[in-house]
Amino acid sequence: MEAQLLSRLLFLLLGFIIVSGEAAPTLVTSLPGFDGALPFHLETGYVTVDEEHGSELFYYFIESEGDPRRDPVLLWLTGGDRCSVLSALLFEMGPLRFVIEPYDGAAGTVPRLHYHPYSWTKAASVLFVDSPVGAGFSFSRHPRGYDVGEVSSSLQLKTFLTKWFTEHPDFLSNHFYVGGDSYAGKYVPIVAQKISEDIEAGLKPTINLKLLEEIYDSQILYKKCNYLSPTPNDKTTHGRILQQETGALKHPPPRPQVDCHGYITYLAYVWANNNITRENLGIKEGSMGEWVRCHEKDLPFTHDIESSIKYHRNITSKGYRALVYRWRP
Repeated sequence: MEAQLLSRLLFLLLGFIIVSGEAAPTLVTSLPGFDGALPFHLETGYVTVDEEHGSELFYYFIESEGDPRRDPVLLWLTGGDRCSVLSALLFEMGPLRFVIEPYDGAAGTVPRLHYHPYSWTKAASVLFVDSPVGAGFSFSRHPRGYDVGEVSSSLQLKTFLTKWFTEHPDFLSNHFYVGGDSYAGKYVPIVAQKISEDIEAGLKPTINLKLLEEIYDSQILYKKCNYLSPTPNDKTTHGRILQQETGALKHPPPRPQVDCHGYITYLAYVWANNNITRENLGIKEGSMGEWVRCHEKDLPFTHDIESSIKYHRNITSKGYRALVYRWRP
């Protein structure tokens, strides 16, 4: 009886180790909606940033299409309230774009993608991270793992980078930059400062920190359209993003006109909630019900950075380069 109990306990411990261990990254060679093999190197994966609650940040890593062993590596964070970094990858600076055309929602189809020849990945490797926990495909096994704030999320990003570079030592010699748009401007200087402190303390791995803060095109030449997200905010819809009109998902949006810039968010919602898309990206089954672009008020978050000026001052006084600008809609 005692041996049987010991055997069962050992089995449970091994099961816990297997479940909680870091999963191998996924090499993505094709995606639904894109014709043929991807013409660039795309890796996705999870990094555990909170062992106690089982919190994992999801990332997309696209190697430079130039010289990935010499070109800089850029960590990119999307702004907003828990907005998915997929927005940056597919709407702003990544090598893929949605084909802007009417989508009829026919069974078995997803919005089409095409190659974007002017991506930032032409000159840099970009590490797109869904942060904080709960943004995009990042998740926590315990509800308390979602209860984070600006400081704790920044520290989790530092943990993410330490683990990611430990698993990707070939990129340690590349110049490294931290960047983000809009609300991510609160995280960027703290992450940069924490990296610089580790460098000064001689901690490993040594990240080759060089610059960069908030690079984002305000898109002033686009047609003026209402901002699309189904959570109402005063007289506008602002916050979460879209959902199919079938009612099967939780947040059905109005379908925007094709010539509105917000139409790409509609296409992204359909694409990211497709089962084949998730399978190709290596999304853990059961980790995330519905992908939404932004979680605005439905998950706890503490706003505990009143000003990021001191972090900017700490970084720039050490000789690190920075670009800061203010964006107004």
